[in-house]
Amino acid sequence: MKILLIEDETFLAESIIEFLTASGFICEWAETFEMGFEKVSLYEYNCVLVDITLPGGSGLQIIEQLKKMKPDAGVIIISAKNSLDDKLTGLDLGADDYITKPFHLSELNARIKSVIRRRNFEGKKEILVNDIRVVPELSQVFVKNQELVLTKKEYEMLLFFLSNINRVLTKESIAEHLWGDDMDMADSFDFIYTHIKNIRKKIIEKGGKDCIHTVYGMGYKLAEEQ
Repeated sequence: MKILLIEDETFLAESIIEFLTASGFICEWAETFEMGFEKVSLYEYNCVLVDITLPGGSGLQIIEQLKKMKPDAGVIIISAKNSLDDKLTGLDLGADDYITKPFHLSELNARIKSVIRRRNFEGKKEILVNDIRVVPELSQVFVKNQELVLTKKEYEMLLFFLSNINRVLTKESIAEHLWGDDMDMADSFDFIYTHIKNIRKKIIEKGGKDCIHTVYGMGYKLAEEQ
């Protein structure tokens, strides 16, 4: 899952990124209003963490613009202000949650997971598609009640497909979602095919049907059986 943190306090930002990365998230960081505005305009994120007070502008403006372009985006406001007005304004703009500094990183992690589950999977604690069952809180995958052992990237890729059922995903969108800014240095996307091939093989070995299809010239999609 991919997170964008828009926060100008370096020490806090580095602590959040370190904690969330260790928890399995892909994290990107924007230090200013301009950087944050640019990233939400260009890229897709499972959840955006936005500080209200930023160099160059207000985080509330970023939320407003983000919700106009991508209304389904998950948003959590981070602020040193325990202001009811700021909270209500942010929620009115479409933010999912509001957390006031200082806070425990484990609490932020739990809130992020809750927002992602609510936004991507309608609040369900288990995701059921075809022969596949996923328990996001435990990062576990089952095929016909047999646990599927996946690498971290394979798990994240499968979850990305499951949150985009029946939608064609390009190699570029998959790579950018899973590797973030690091993908700017990639020479090719051949490794995407390798990961998908491994996921398909593991699902079939457990008796499941191969539901990840290649859409030639476009990308891949996970099709839900009718």
